[in-house]
This record gives sequence, structure tokens and C-alpha cells, in this order.
Amino acid sequence: MRGPFRKIGIFALLLTGQVSPLGVSPAAAFDLFGIHLWGEKKETADASITDPKRYKVQVAITGNARNHDGRESDAKETVEGASSLVADEDKPVSGAAGLLAKARGDYRRILQALYGDGRYGGTISIKVNGREAADIPIDAELPSESAVVISVDPGPQFLFARTSISELAPPPSDPRDAVKSSEDEGFAPGKVAVSGTIVKAELLAVDGWRRQGFAKAKTTKESVVADHRNDSVDVDIAVDPGRRAHYGSVAVKGTERMDPQFVARQTGLKPGEVYNPRDIERARKRLNRLEVFRAATITEADEIEPDGTLPMTLTVQERPLRRFGVGGSYSTLDGAGLETYWMHRNLFGKAERLRFDAKVSGVGSTDKKAFDPKNYSYLAGVTFTKPGIFTPDTDFVSSLIAEQEVLDAYTRTAITAQAGLTHIFNDELKGRAFATVSRARFDDDYFGKRDFLTAGVLGGLTYDSRDKPADATSGYFLEGVVEPFHEFEYGNFAAKFTAEGRTYYGFGEDDRVVLAGRLKLGALAGPSASELPPDKLFFAGGGGSIRGYAYRNVGVVTSTGVVIGGRSLVETSAEVRARVTEDIGIVGFVDAGYVGENTLPDFSEEMSIGVGGGVRYQTGLGPIRLDVAVPLNRRHGDPSVAFYVGIGQAF
Repeated sequence: MRGPFRKIGIFALLLTGQVSPLGVSPAAAFDLFGIHLWGEKKETADASITDPKRYKVQVAITGNARNHDGRESDAKETVEGASSLVADEDKPVSGAAGLLAKARGDYRRILQALYGDGRYGGTISIKVNGREAADIPIDAELPSESAVVISVDPGPQFLFARTSISELAPPPSDPRDAVKSSEDEGFAPGKVAVSGTIVKAELLAVDGWRRQGFAKAKTTKESVVADHRNDSVDVDIAVDPGRRAHYGSVAVKGTERMDPQFVARQTGLKPGEVYNPRDIERARKRLNRLEVFRAATITEADEIEPDGTLPMTLTVQERPLRRFGVGGSYSTLDGAGLETYWMHRNLFGKAERLRFDAKVSGVGSTDKKAFDPKNYSYLAGVTFTKPGIFTPDTDFVSSLIAEQEVLDAYTRTAITAQAGLTHIFNDELKGRAFATVSRARFDDDYFGKRDFLTAGVLGGLTYDSRDKPADATSGYFLEGVVEPFHEFEYGNFAAKFTAEGRTYYGFGEDDRVVLAGRLKLGALAGPSASELPPDKLFFAGGGGSIRGYAYRNVGVVTSTGVVIGGRSLVETSAEVRARVTEDIGIVGFVDAGYVGENTLPDFSEEMSIGVGGGVRYQTGLGPIRLDVAVPLNRRHGDPSVAFYVGIGQAF
């Protein structure tokens, strides 16, 4: 969407469907962020409950519930979190038997929660109407509403006295196969003897062997002895690594239209290579990227074969062949837009995707002649993707796109063809290389109408180690792109370079405060701007660039006051993000940028700086973002205040 919202805008409702032989199944009901919008809303009450009984529950903590270091414990919260009675207090149960079954189950649940807090000497009492639940006959008569009292003496916290693990795996040759030390996870003398720590120590000990090829490593002994005189626990764990395993054949089940041999190849599990759980995880990601399967499950054989191989079975469930989507958007600045696509995701049995896209936007914008179709932006394109070229992680992608793009700086009418490869090196590093040809006509207020024919290549590398791309608290994002090209109308060679880096540092409890920074640099070597396509030049301003300034309104200002693109770019942003509650966060930010006339920035123009703040509301898709920004050195065409709405952090 072009530019900031000057008024409240409504944007992007996307409906997707899957085409089947019977057509498209309509949505019977629709909820958005918990708000019921249309359709029949189903009641949640369980009609199968007979003789409903209700109850009120009270939790009481008795005895000394302090932690081993003398600090006040959260024993009450622990008990309440484990209790099914507490969780379902507002729901009726089915008769006296239902209430007593729930109460008796709470003995075990609360006991496990106490173990999880390192308390092995606690006592638990659950009384229903003054009688211990364990002593009440299951067929007893109870009133329509009962009083339940849960009394718990958590007892002292126990500490580890002895912790031992036999047959630990040796250090791996590949650092990526290293596992955390069980001592670092709290499995050490003097640490609180949390039951979960014991389980984690066992898993780490087994995982250390599995990552070095011992697929059937297992614990053969677990001895946990609690000494109630000293409030201590002794733990001895024995591990049997078994034999080293190599991948055997991959059997594929459940394919209907997909080629089973291609599917097996796409896992990347090569017979004869040493087993590693990381390979299994990467195989799952490769299969998900095909966008063909609704479900894909990889299972290992129960036993390693006599020749040392471990057969694997892949069971898949295919999605419908075709998919379509329709979306709409509206803002008071940009007007209305409509977009649609249709996709076939398995043309020839090897997950080949063919996608058609169409889009129109700018209908009723604030520009002059807003309802003249000549001033709309259009796009029509087709994209073909062939996965698994050369390697399971390499895709061939080609596209043909025709479009008219109407911007404040220029109007572009073009047809562009592109073909090339994308490759995923590992979970963090990706690359791409494409050949491109474009024929375009540009019309702007400074140079007038110009035609360009360009041909070139584009190569890029992206490194992304962020923990959560939509709301990162740690990690880095680095991207570099180089684009050499030849322009035939003027007979010039040029090369465009861009590099961007982002970093994140979270601190405080659960990283409630995050410092985020971004730096982007660009350079274009070649002729002057008058002999270069404007879409190859650099502009700045807007929500993804310098907030507070109009979209692409930061550039080189000509003698007539018209803004054109430049051949150098510097952008930087800094944010402080803080969570006020679990769902609400606030942000303060500063954005700055510069677009220069020359290949290397000389900063002859002043930097454009925008400052502002915003709020974030957490959702399952990422935070909903509302930012307000003010330009400190406002120019013609820039708003006095700009508003931005989106999903995910600004960067």
C-alpha cells in the first residue's frame, strides 16, 4: 500500500478456497479475533452431560511452603495450575461420579506438579462437602452444588545430592550436533531436584548419542532415591547407545498424484549416510516447502537392520490440486484495490506449481482523476516453479509479469520476464540467482516519457537467524543483492548493490524489553539518472523505510522541486520495544535516511529524520502494529503526522 494513512484505513481481507470436484465449500461461520461476524454460531455446551453437578473450589496452602533459599514460593499458583477442578470450575460435571473422578484425578496431577517444583514430601487433601474425595463411594449422592476444598502442604524443596549419567556421548565432530550440558540445565549437586530436570537430563544424554548416528540409544536404568531426612535426592542414569545406524531406503505411502520416487528424493535422506535427527527435521521442512501435502510423517523402523541400515517410512496426505484466492483493500489515501490468484500445485506429479495473479489498485485515491482507469495500477502475471532442480533444496522459478504502476514519482508501464534458481543452504542461509529482461516506459514530471530495455542478472544471499521473524527478540538478519544490467536504448552498463542488516537484543524477564536496529545501504554505479530506469534508482520514505515521510518522497530534489531517484542510499532505524502486559506492548523509534545523486553518498543534502511511537497487540500471527510518526524536516508532499498499521514488527 502506498504511503501512510492520513485517515483511518481498512485493508486486506483475503479469502482463499480449494477447488474440488464438487466445487468450493462455503464458510458456514466466520470469527475474526474472537468476534463472531457471520454464520451460525455453535453453542459450546455439552449436551451429553446428564444430572449436571456444579461446585465451588477453594485452594489452601498449609505448612512451610518457602523455597529452599527462604524466598516465598508460588505453591498456590502451582497447585491451581495443575488442578482440573480449578480449571473447570465454571463447567458442570456429569453427576456425582463425574465430580469424584475429577477430584481423584487431581491427587495425581497435583503430586506431579509438586515433583515438578522439587517437593517430594508433600501431602494432599481434597474434600468434597467435608469428606475426603478418595473415601467417598463413586455412587454416592451429592447435592446440585458442592463445596470442594483442596489443602496442600507442599513440604520442603529437595536438592540433588548425587547426579550421575553413565555412557555419555563423546564430543561431536560437528559443532551443530552438540547438545546442552545436563549440568547447565540444573542436573547437578546442590540444585533444586525438579522432576523435569531429571527427564531433561535423560533426553539430553540420549540425544547426544542420536546426533552421532546411534538412532536407538536409550536409557536402561533410572534410579531416583529421595532422602527425607536430608531433603535430598540421588539420581543415577544409565544409557545404552546401541549401534550406529545408516539410512536405509525411504518407503513412501499415501501418494495419489505425486511421484513416490521424487518424494523420497526430496527428503534428502540418502541411503548409506549416517543417521542424524537434524536430517529428519530438514526433510520435514523440505516436504512442507513443496506445498503439496496436508500432512507428512517420517517414522523410523523399530530395529536397525543387520547390515547397519535403518529403513524409513514417509506417510503423506496430499492437498487438492488447485487453489484460488481473492483479496481486497481500502485506505483513505490509496483508494480501493482488488487482487486474485489461481494456482495449480502439482502439474506433472513432481510438485510443479503454476500460478496466475491479477491485481488492480488506486481506485478512488486522493490523486486527481482518481476514477479514471488510466490512473489505476494494474498487474497480470504468471509464475512457474519447479522444485528439486539439481538438489532437493534448489528450485527453478520463472515468471512473466505485465503491469502499470502509478506512483507519485512516476508512472511505469512494463513487461518483465525472469528465470533463475533459488537455493537453501541451511536453516539460516538462502541464495538466489536470476536472469531478467524488462521493457518499460516511464512518464514523470521531470524527464517526461522515456523507454528502456534492460537485461541483466540478479544475485542475492540472505542470512536470517532471528528467533521469531515477525517479532524477533534475538538474532540477525543480513541480506546482500547485486544486480548488474545493460540498458539498450541508451547503450549503458550499470550495476546496483544493496545490503541490509538488522539486529535484536532482548533483556529482562522473558525478554520483555528489546532493542532493535536496522541499517540499509545502496549504491548504483553507471550513467546519470537521466539515462537509468527510475525503478532501478533509490527512493526512501514510508512505512518500510523512513516513517513520517510520504511514500518514496525522499530522493534527489531537482531545481524545479521535483523528487527523482538517486544513485546512493543510506537508511537506519532504532527501536525500543517493551511489553507492558502479555498482550500489549509499546514502541519508541527513530528512523533516518538519505538519498544521494552520486554513487557514493556525499551527504550534501540533509538527512531525513522521523520520530514516533506505537503500540503492539499480540496475536497468533504476530503483533498488530499501530505507529504514529512525525517528520522532523518535513518537505513538500510529506504529512505533518503519519499513521501506519500492519501485522508484525516494522523490521
